[in-house]
This record gives sequence, structure tokens and C-alpha cells, in this order.
Amino acid sequence: MRLPRPAAAAALLCACAIASAATAATPPGATARCRDGSYSYAQHHSGTCSDHGGVAVWLAGTPATGTIALGRTVLLSPRRRAAGCKLGSRPDRGCSPGAYYSRLTKAVICSAGFHTDAVRNVTQGEKFAVEREYGMKPAYYGRTLEIDHIVSLELGGSNDIANLFPERAKARPGYHVKDRLENRLHELVCSGQMSLRTAQTRIAGNWQALYRSVFGRL
Repeated sequence: MRLPRPAAAAALLCACAIASAATAATPPGATARCRDGSYSYAQHHSGTCSDHGGVAVWLAGTPATGTIALGRTVLLSPRRRAAGCKLGSRPDRGCSPGAYYSRLTKAVICSAGFHTDAVRNVTQGEKFAVEREYGMKPAYYGRTLEIDHIVSLELGGSNDIANLFPERAKARPGYHVKDRLENRLHELVCSGQMSLRTAQTRIAGNWQALYRSVFGRL
């Protein structure tokens, strides 16, 4: 059926607009499109688009993850207990002193090809073990609780139980607040404004005090 000339012109204009949008160039360096339509240039998956509704799509050309040599786990202080741990907004340092991988250096974690997904390896059994150490019933708590890395993976943190603790979402502050700090610390380390070891030590020692130091308030 032949469309009237005005309708045909409108249809052609619409088709051209769609084609133009479909072929529009992705902003140079963008690695993900967020759900609100903005773009992210993050070089790691953790926290990408966290303030923009999450990731809608990972873009072609996003640095691929590969096999990463982790090295050995280095504890930031001795792990003195494996039971009777105190559950709170901060880890019990007697049970959970924090730890990092010896070969996840600044050069590695700041490289374009580094994604935390490539090093994340915490089994459900290990998560249950952490919950038991903190006097909790081993269970699936959903979004109300996260078995969190004390030294985050984007700062070279280890998957060892010494670097894990149960962190509630509504712990005032909870794990969403700590996530923001982890992302900012990664930026500070990679820009040379803070050493990796300082970031690891301070986030393990008292992440809330470090948050106030970085952002001014908690």
C-alpha cells in the first residue's frame, strides 16, 4: 500500500533517526552504558554505573578478563580467633584482620584489563563459615547481608577468610557506603594520590574513619 506523501516523508524521517541512533558512535573509551542512558569509563566491573541504575550493557571493546597471577595471601595482622567474633558495622579484627594478594600490585589493579570478576572466588561454603564464626546461622540472607571483602578486590584484596566479614546493608553505615569508599580508593591509588599499601591498611584498620577522611563526613 502506497503511503500519502506526508506520511511517507514522516516514516522516512523516523527510519533515518533510528538508523542514526543505532549507528551513533559510542563515546571514545566508554566501557558500559548505564540504565539511565549515561556512559561509564570504568576499567573494572565493581561499582560500575552504581549511581546510574546499574549497567544496561557492557560495550564491545570492554577490556577482557584473563588469568591473573594472585601470588600468596598476606595478612595485615595475625588472625587470633575463628569463633566468637563480634558482629558489627566493622569487622572483628581478631577474626578478620584483612589480607591482600602479594601479586595484585598497583600496576595490575590499575591496568585496563583488570576486572574484579577475574579474581573473585568465595564459595558458598566459605560464606557459611564466616557466618558461623560471627555467631550467625548459616543461611542465604539475600541483599540484607553481604559477606564482604575487608580489603576490596579492586585494592588487591584476598579471598581468604581472614579478609571476609558479614556486613549488613543497614548497619548504619552498611556495605553500600563501604562500596563507595572502595571505588574512590581505587581511583586515588591509580592516580597516585594514595599508595596501595596505605589504602589496604587503613580500610582494614577502620574503614569508617577512612571514609570520613576521604569524603569529609559519614
